[in-house]
Amino acid sequence: MVLTPSTMLDLGVSAPSFSLPDMVSGNTISLDTFSDKKALLVIFLCEHCPFVKHVRGELANIGRDYGDRGLGIVAVSSNDVENYPDDSPENLKAMAQECGFNFPVCYDETQEVAKAYTAACTPDFFLFDGDRQLFYAGQLDDSRPGNDKPVNGKDLRAAIEAVLSDRPLESDRKPSVGCNIKWKPGNEPDYFKS
Repeated sequence: MVLTPSTMLDLGVSAPSFSLPDMVSGNTISLDTFSDKKALLVIFLCEHCPFVKHVRGELANIGRDYGDRGLGIVAVSSNDVENYPDDSPENLKAMAQECGFNFPVCYDETQEVAKAYTAACTPDFFLFDGDRQLFYAGQLDDSRPGNDKPVNGKDLRAAIEAVLSDRPLESDRKPSVGCNIKWKPGNEPDYFKS
């Protein structure tokens, strides 16, 4: 297991457009799906990653806590399912249902959405304001598998509270850390090759 940090995309960049199938409902999800939301959280995750498994309960909590407060949420899995079959669309659907996610969980088969967002790891978080400008990218909190720190979503929740209240981000950003996105052979983006 290789620890991979997020790319820490520059704040203020516009949310890249996407059109992806939701594994639970079958609906096509895009930026327009969330046009009535004050903010949008895009989460890159997968089923098999121990870092994602560590925080899935908190992701479900965030969905419940902010779903009626103007936050749109979409989760995206971009992993190569041929080499990582645990991350198949069927398993993504089962994970979403088991965890009680109240937000779409989409499959990015071409991996182009992950590249557009410069996603590097699972989990990776991108929070956009009402104009769909990047307001926060970074970690959920300080907890990691095995470090005995609580999974409370402290960093991401502070950013969500700020964007929903039209306040500036007041804390330093720390990169998210997790398993690298499992790129298809030969499809690794330039920012991933180091």
